[in-house]
Amino acid sequence: MALVIRLRQQGRTNGQTYRVVVADSRSPRDGKYLEMLGWYNPTQAENNAEINAERLSYWISRGAVVSEKVEQIGTRAAPQVIKDLRMQRHNKRIKLAAKRRALKKQKNEAETAAPAKKATAKKK
Repeated sequence: MALVIRLRQQGRTNGQTYRVVVADSRSPRDGKYLEMLGWYNPTQAENNAEINAERLSYWISRGAVVSEKVEQIGTRAAPQVIKDLRMQRHNKRIKLAAKRRALKKQKNEAETAAPAKKATAKKK
């Protein structure tokens, strides 16, 4: 089951509020969810979001993917958790790049050490 931390629409017409929830990626936007982590009210000017940072970090550690909008809201409501998430992504990207460079270097060394032999056809 792929988990996503995303917004779930609540409220009335032209007065939407949102819940920050952990849900299965296949469930609909306003469908069932596993846990509510907080809320977001775009109509308020200040203090328009609240997220439980402890539970957010728990679900991220379990492999839940954070949506773009929740990440933006999280920078205000739970900045340390989002900072750690971005640091993990950055470190993973660096590790993968180093791995690619090592494989490329091995490939180049193998090509220079053993030049390709010409294929010769045998005559009968």
